[in-house]
Amino acid sequence: MAELQAMRFLQGCGLNILHRNYRWRGGEIDLIAQDGPTLCFVEVRFRHRPDRGSALCTVDARKQARLVRAAEHFLAHTWQSGACPCRFDVVAIEEGMQLTWVRDAFRTTWVPDTW
Repeated sequence: MAELQAMRFLQGCGLNILHRNYRWRGGEIDLIAQDGPTLCFVEVRFRHRPDRGSALCTVDARKQARLVRAAEHFLAHTWQSGACPCRFDVVAIEEGMQLTWVRDAFRTTWVPDTW
């Protein structure tokens, strides 16, 4: 339900959703979207219990590394439109359905040939 809400929100902001739940053995990307010329790898996080921390805080270094590996796999094996700018976004949904979209939520030093 949270992914569907995030997808609809992003579409309402003008993004074109290309894939949902892109899976690879090294990780999963909840949504892959295009924002103009930029390819966005979007992690959707939901927290219904605020006492366990915010949804944004759950995208730690380990999760980021898995997202980067999955993005690398997507670019190498699925993406066929040539080089383009890429970014990693997070959509966090808290109890009460408060949605926060963080564009370019984290950066990586890894730059594949196809970016």
